[in-house]
Amino acid sequence: MEKRVWVLLGRKAGDNNQVLALAEALGWPFEEKRILAHAWELIPHLLLGSTLAGIDRRSSSPLAPPWPDLVISAGRRNEPVARWIRGQSGDRTRLVHIGRPWAPLHCYDLIVTTPQYFLPQQPNVLHNALPLHRITRARAEQAARLIEPQLGPLPRPFTTVLIGGDSGPFVFTAEKGRRLAEGVNRLVAQTGGAVLVTDSPRTPHAAAEAFRETLDVPVDAYWWHERDAARANPYLAYLGLADRFVVTGESMSMLAEAAALGRPLYIFDPGDPPGAWWKRPHNFRHKPLSHRLAMRLAPLRMRRDVARIQAALVRAGRARWLDEAPGLIAAGEDWTKAAGADSPGEAQRAAARIRALFTGAPGPQGR
Repeated sequence: MEKRVWVLLGRKAGDNNQVLALAEALGWPFEEKRILAHAWELIPHLLLGSTLAGIDRRSSSPLAPPWPDLVISAGRRNEPVARWIRGQSGDRTRLVHIGRPWAPLHCYDLIVTTPQYFLPQQPNVLHNALPLHRITRARAEQAARLIEPQLGPLPRPFTTVLIGGDSGPFVFTAEKGRRLAEGVNRLVAQTGGAVLVTDSPRTPHAAAEAFRETLDVPVDAYWWHERDAARANPYLAYLGLADRFVVTGESMSMLAEAAALGRPLYIFDPGDPPGAWWKRPHNFRHKPLSHRLAMRLAPLRMRRDVARIQAALVRAGRARWLDEAPGLIAAGEDWTKAAGADSPGEAQRAAARIRALFTGAPGPQGR
């Protein structure tokens, strides 16, 4: 039997995409509830737990009966809202959270998480290899067919380069932009072909410019900081056109979407070279410093290490480091596994676990 489902959407596109991907995989009709938090929401949310005190209710979607059977959420700001909804329903509403909740784990019927979070193995935690996403091979290839004629004489194979930016401990400097371009140059020099590159809203302008100045192979590019309203973002088409990928390793969503297409995937390490971290001025920004402190002082469950996702992909044979590419190609090694789409399968597995919450039937268990 279909249930009434609410999905809570917030300000982060990555969280929203995961919530919607899971709702779509579930296959039940759902309502989108956009939740906008006040700038000072952290204090009431931490002190009160189950509350709407930190929410801008005028700008948010209305929350009123009939209450849902299921709420799917992601992100700290929506946690108190989900718990408030359950309270209003007389504790009838089931709660599913994606990522890593701040509240105690027992507050949720199901938590769908990934390796960068250090969550324990327990019955209400489902451990996935990669974040959920909404990319399918069919959608990507359809988008590719629409723009392929516009690429003119660009030679194959196409290397699609997906560039992220600053995230947590990773600061994407101009020097890293140059190193990324040098790695792509070496890759394409061995095999020929052209590069399809897009950056993201997080990409620092200096890093993007350094990449552009260093790249010396045929290219078609889309740059966020100079985007043209007349041209749609070709990100999805670039996914479909790719014969292989190079992705900056701090972007979990880009890694997941590229890995889902089952083509050679090279990860650019966005970390600093070995050496004393305090000798690099960019490490004294708020996010790198707070991440370093959290990794040292916070409880294990509140830590976050994206490198665990990168390492898991490499261990599973689904990706290699960009620095390894020349040797692999020279040796003619076909290192990719034929598995193809992983994350969409994981969305279906998570959906089966949700259905089991209502039927009592055992769903697939977390790893």
